[in-house]
Amino acid sequence: MHTPEKVEQWEEKRASTFTNNDYMKFIIPSVFGALLFLVPIYYNGKVTIGVGIMAEALQSIFEPYLYIFMTVILALSALGAAYTKAAKPRWIMQSNFLQSLFYIHPFWLTIRTMGALFAICTIFKWGPSWLYADITGGTVLYSLIPVLTTWFLFAGLLMPLMLEFGLMEFVGSIFRKIMYPLFKLPGRSSIDAFASWMGSGTVGVLITTRQYEEGFYTKREAAVISTTFSVASIAFSLVVITFIGLEHMFVQFYLTTVVAGLAAAVICPRIPPLSRKKDEYYEPVGKQISEAVPEDTSNFQWGLQKALEKAQKVTGFKQVARQGVQNVIDIWFGLLPLVMALGTLALILAEFTPVFTYLSYPFVGLLNLLQIPSAVETAPAMLVGFADMFLPAVVGSGIESELSRFVIAAVSLTQLIYMSEVGILLIKSKIPVGIVDLLVIFLQRTLITLPIIAVMAHVFFF
Repeated sequence: MHTPEKVEQWEEKRASTFTNNDYMKFIIPSVFGALLFLVPIYYNGKVTIGVGIMAEALQSIFEPYLYIFMTVILALSALGAAYTKAAKPRWIMQSNFLQSLFYIHPFWLTIRTMGALFAICTIFKWGPSWLYADITGGTVLYSLIPVLTTWFLFAGLLMPLMLEFGLMEFVGSIFRKIMYPLFKLPGRSSIDAFASWMGSGTVGVLITTRQYEEGFYTKREAAVISTTFSVASIAFSLVVITFIGLEHMFVQFYLTTVVAGLAAAVICPRIPPLSRKKDEYYEPVGKQISEAVPEDTSNFQWGLQKALEKAQKVTGFKQVARQGVQNVIDIWFGLLPLVMALGTLALILAEFTPVFTYLSYPFVGLLNLLQIPSAVETAPAMLVGFADMFLPAVVGSGIESELSRFVIAAVSLTQLIYMSEVGILLIKSKIPVGIVDLLVIFLQRTLITLPIIAVMAHVFFF
């Protein structure tokens, strides 16, 4: 119990430690960060966030040129990495940022080169048609890359408003009593989840990656958050349910995905491979977090104190701006070439080979057991989401049964591990999650959520 005497003692301590400038440094940037990343806005017929509105506005203005601009970036990324590997120029090797950007493993150099070549071939329609087709290279270059380019531009530039001025510390202390018992996670992870929910799953992963590399999440926590809470946004949910022809059932659809997603969020962190990840912090920085609240202090008081301490460390605008610019450059040059290369390869496998059809045969029996109509046609949609989040909707759009289409759309949103976006971002990050882990977690989430979604679908379509 917090007696008036203890509260008064804490107020005196706070007054002697923090200045009005510290309060302003915490409050003003944090409010702007929350408004841009966390507050839902109804815009152009859908729910999004401030960063999303800015990204869409920029994309609409420069849409005819974005894919050309990013192809140049992809080419520079590959050429810069090849030059650095061969010549090791001093001006790059003496810069920690440039060295981490261009002095990379030969495997990643190969993937970057593939990304650049795939983009060039798609623009000029060079090579086999399955490489640059509208449903493979064309989808990645003309549809996915422009969206990620603009989203990551504003997310990268503005993310320091949420991470550097105390908002994560303040929210973390308040929500710890909810997040830790349910999901074994710090309270600040609620920020990642909400940013994903309202904006984009990739933004949630980006926040998680930064927090892990700065010592605020352990390896297990970062792996759990990035594979469990990077949910598909409300905006994308509307796109999927509309594309599949069931927009009149959006409320039932989103309720189903929330229930199934929460079930997976409770179960997956408690089973391998996530449960076996070590509770160790990123070695170069160590532990930088303290959300445990002292007995004589309230959650609000402790959160405010930690937030003000964080805000005190910001020495100037130049420091924050440089960090934002480096975020964007790292994503544009380091991540998007991988999206172009691996996303195109995944779509080629899904669209031009029978791989996913063969792999989906075991799901036919499960779907029949759950009494899902058109089980043979529905089964491939249970797996193609591993390649790209929109593929299940494409596969399912031609199925006659509304119940089956409902199940396909809901399962696709709860799987979360899409290699063309979230998967590539995780593999590129320092979070200890490999492609085998991602495949296992994808299958776990599918097997956990499918029965729940099937039961709810039968109720709604009774």
